[in-house]
Amino acid sequence: MRIGELARRTGVSERMLRYYEQEGLLKPARTDAGYRDYGNAEVQVAQRIRMLSAAGLKIETIRILLPCILDNQPRFEPCKEVRAALRQEVEKLDEKLRDLGESRQIVASFLSGVEAGGGCRLDQGGNL
Repeated sequence: MRIGELARRTGVSERMLRYYEQEGLLKPARTDAGYRDYGNAEVQVAQRIRMLSAAGLKIETIRILLPCILDNQPRFEPCKEVRAALRQEVEKLDEKLRDLGESRQIVASFLSGVEAGGGCRLDQGGNL
């Protein structure tokens, strides 16, 4: 199948499919005329990349995880390196969640102060 059909079947743009190929994640066969010829294996790989990307993983981590993915569900047989990469991703997500929690707390405290009648005034320069 051509790249347009692969894009339609997987929901991944043609541009991203080319990028995945450039990164070595997709390896389509080539016709005698040099056109990419995608098969069912590339459909599955593109779907798996899309799933991992939707989880917020970067291309470097996807490259590590992809060979271990058994199907289009988050089910795989991880090796030592994959477990380490996953732990690192969880730590990054935990840090982001902590930062978001702190940001939410700050914004909520401003809101509760305003709603309690504390209000705030800006000077002509837009400063508090």
